[in-house]
Amino acid sequence: MKRILLIFLFVSVFTNIFFPCFSLGQAPDFLPENTIINEDSVHQEIKTKFIEGSAFFMSFIAFTFIFGLAFCLERIIYLNLSQVNTRKLLSDVETQLNTGNLEEAKAIAQNTRGPVASICYQALDRIDETIEVIDKSVISYGSVQVGLLEKNLSWITLFIAAAPSLGFLGTVIGMIQSFDKIQEFGDINPTIVAGGMKVALITTVGGLVVALVLQFFYNYILNKVEGITGQMEDDSIGIMDMVIKYKKTNKR
Repeated sequence: MKRILLIFLFVSVFTNIFFPCFSLGQAPDFLPENTIINEDSVHQEIKTKFIEGSAFFMSFIAFTFIFGLAFCLERIIYLNLSQVNTRKLLSDVETQLNTGNLEEAKAIAQNTRGPVASICYQALDRIDETIEVIDKSVISYGSVQVGLLEKNLSWITLFIAAAPSLGFLGTVIGMIQSFDKIQEFGDINPTIVAGGMKVALITTVGGLVVALVLQFFYNYILNKVEGITGQMEDDSIGIMDMVIKYKKTNKR
């Protein structure tokens, strides 16, 4: 529930920053020419192109970007919080196990965030079981942690695919508008078809830009997931070695 609220918070913030024409109580760009708008030129240019590209299609692309970016930021925050100093964690746990203080070792693992600490706690919690049972538990819980790391990635891929698709849809609509104008006036005049062509090109560019930005974030997230997963696999071996050593020392 907290993550959903966080996503909607990001949506609200980015909407107010980048697309103030949709904010409550603020005048949109459809106002008369004598309306005074005090904004910097770059921001104003973005808003102008947004409207020229058909506000209907561009707003879908904009919200695709906002929701996609919100999911990306949520994953980046989660993955960064999942990364801890696993060497120190395992060293502290091993120190407690060497002194025979199993409960303290479990407390250290339980009070440390991240998937490695969770796997370590699961192994220590089943230390009275056989090595085979502990190993299966570590593997199973490792799969659960990988699933948590990869959560919401399917939504990001959906937005990456949806952005250019919406852009191309706007392109098709713009071309249809151009042909409708040609049919209406019975003449292929550049001025007549310019409006529809502009809609076609701007929506395509908007969709491709959104997809590219989200793709960069997605690749960064995948790289983080692969790094954490590899760390989990390496540390799982160290955890099993500690468990085996402890069982041999204490004849469990």
